[in-house]
Amino acid sequence: MSPQTTTAEVASFSAVASDSTPAARSTRALRPSLIAVAIAALWLSGCAIHPTPLTDAELAQSAHADRTDMFAGQPPLTGPVTLDDAMARAIRYNLDHRLKMMEEALAQKQLDLANFDMLPKLTAQAGYTNRSNPLASSSEGLLTNTQVVPPAFSTDENDRTADLTFSWNVLDFGVSYFEAKEQADRVLVVEQRRRKVVQLMMQQVREAYWEAAGAQRLEGQIGPLLTQAKQALEESRQSQLEGLRSPLDTLGYQHALLDIMRQLEAVRDQLEEAKPRLASLMNIAPGTDFTLAPPQGFAVPTFGMPMNQMEETALERRPELVEADYNERISVNEAHKAIAKLLPGIEFQLGGHYDSNSFLYYHFWRAAGVNVSWNLLNLLNEKNIRGQADAQREVAHAQRLALSMAVLTQVHVASADLAAKQRQFDLFKQLNDVDAQILQHTHNATIANAQGKLEEIRAATSAMMSELRLYQSYGELESAYGQLLATLGLDPLPTNVSNSDLKSIEQSIDKEQARWASFGGADGAKTQ
Repeated sequence: MSPQTTTAEVASFSAVASDSTPAARSTRALRPSLIAVAIAALWLSGCAIHPTPLTDAELAQSAHADRTDMFAGQPPLTGPVTLDDAMARAIRYNLDHRLKMMEEALAQKQLDLANFDMLPKLTAQAGYTNRSNPLASSSEGLLTNTQVVPPAFSTDENDRTADLTFSWNVLDFGVSYFEAKEQADRVLVVEQRRRKVVQLMMQQVREAYWEAAGAQRLEGQIGPLLTQAKQALEESRQSQLEGLRSPLDTLGYQHALLDIMRQLEAVRDQLEEAKPRLASLMNIAPGTDFTLAPPQGFAVPTFGMPMNQMEETALERRPELVEADYNERISVNEAHKAIAKLLPGIEFQLGGHYDSNSFLYYHFWRAAGVNVSWNLLNLLNEKNIRGQADAQREVAHAQRLALSMAVLTQVHVASADLAAKQRQFDLFKQLNDVDAQILQHTHNATIANAQGKLEEIRAATSAMMSELRLYQSYGELESAYGQLLATLGLDPLPTNVSNSDLKSIEQSIDKEQARWASFGGADGAKTQ
């Protein structure tokens, strides 16, 4: 530098020299990137998600679609409904049962995914890289601390890569194997839950059907009785105005009539609820008018299987106990999976690779390798892991024992309840016969006055209530019979019957019920 060089020129030269350094150039190159990142951050902040409530039109459309889907794909009722018809429709179209079938199908799909996880991994990758500056580097001597080679680079500014790698981890395969076995048992668990839903549903159908049958038989009697009671009430009020009877006797008579009318209205309200409950079980649209065709007479169900055989049947067939067996098996596989995770992981790799870097001599190459990894700290926790696995198995076994005890108790209770309902139904049958005879004698002795009408109305109401209680008692008897079948784990359909055709379902239900009646030397149902 000459002596004539001014201080300003030195400063200017230094600034130019500093701007020409690689660090300065990198700083200038980063400025547009930082600005772009800031703009992107501001734009993304404006894209925040906010709650969007459904509109009235969307809610109406959803409600219409749900109403259509609830009853889609099922044939309409074309005639009177028998008990087998009601059971078949419940099995085929009941929404709770359809939900369990869908859950079973979902569990099967999850098992397919679990099986797929056991396969080796085949990974494909591709990428593109662009650099604003070459990937340059230099070397410094270890002892001299001076640069030994000038800065150099061996990669292109634009680089494309592609890889196709086949890898298989032995440890992952073992864990996935036990997970797939667990999922296979979960499929069977969901199947047992579906069986339980069907068994309880058949019990509900039995009770609701006979309540609806009683309502159908008695709905034509309530209207005439109410009309007759209202007419007698008007005549009594007219007699009260004319002073033909004692006021106290007249008011007592009217009180009795009004109490009878209250009972009749309560019975009518109760009967109007019977058919909608049955329609819900059969998945029939509410408000649909249908007729029931119950069998003639009352066939009293009996079950003559010896108690020890009933206990064995329940322990073998109850869905809850079968589910407990599967859960116990799941706990065993869970223990195996936990122990497998203690082992070292061995991974085999084989793949093909491509790199467009022009500085490479070979752009395509194949590679193979073996990797071994082992978390040695897991060995310190081995005792706890094995202890947890053993405790889980013991808990599952204890749960099954407790459930078995509950099932045995339920068998005895259900058998005693069926016998009690049989005795109660027999008493209601006798009481209904007596009330019918009383009504006949009262009708024959009726004279044309208000007092006579009251006795006839009271007798007719008592006879109707007795008949209603008879149907209710028979519904409870059928429900107790269904409860006993469900307690024993007996299914309404054989496992090999497809539930796609209503007629085949009805025939299978009839055959299965006949087989149930023959268990243990039973004589089947006795008609009264």
